Amino acid sequence: MKTMGLDELWLVAPAAFPHAEATALAAGADDLLARAHLAASLAEAVADCGLVLATSARSRAAYYWPALTPREAAPRLLAAAASGSAAVVFGTERTGLTNGDLEYCSGVIHIPANPAFDSLNLAQAVQLLAYELKCARASPVLRPQRGVPLAPSAELERLKEHLDEVLREVDFTDRNGGPHLLRRVARIFGRAELDQHEVNILRGILTAVQARRRRAGSGS
Repeated sequence: MKTMGLDELWLVAPAAFPHAEATALAAGADDLLARAHLAASLAEAVADCGLVLATSARSRAAYYWPALTPREAAPRLLAAAASGSAAVVFGTERTGLTNGDLEYCSGVIHIPANPAFDSLNLAQAVQLLAYELKCARASPVLRPQRGVPLAPSAELERLKEHLDEVLREVDFTDRNGGPHLLRRVARIFGRAELDQHEVNILRGILTAVQARRRRAGSGS
């Protein structure tokens, strides 16, 4: 990270921190490690981020996550960071990210490699993303400036919870049971890249539906 000019590191529920081995391996970047932010959960770590992209090599065929290469993702991340905050999420070395982790992300970054041997360790994946961000910063792509920042992850979670509440009230449930419907809705929100005003509008609509329904049922 430090080699490529990045300095804001968040660690989610680390097994041990600080740790002498990590400090030794930092090899000159121990100041960046010492300033690392700690979060108990991924939701907490990305709560204020408007654009959150996950890195994954595994297929997500069950649900649609927009997939980007590192080169495609870098200018989008920089544009989002210019008016708010953005994050790239990496899983653990052994297991990567879960589908639950991806619920907090707007899309997936996939590093194209040899399909017959696409093994990358965590450090390599981080370095590739950090390099593409450095290149994108040096040769910025002109993108339309947003008048309103992207809604932070925490606001999208509240929108999803509000929608779930209304769907339950009107008995609109997933025919297959479980969380599949809300996961698909979360993917729609992620692809839309909603700003704060748009989230407020959608929550206002949901509140109006609830109020109308309660008035309609008041005489029964």
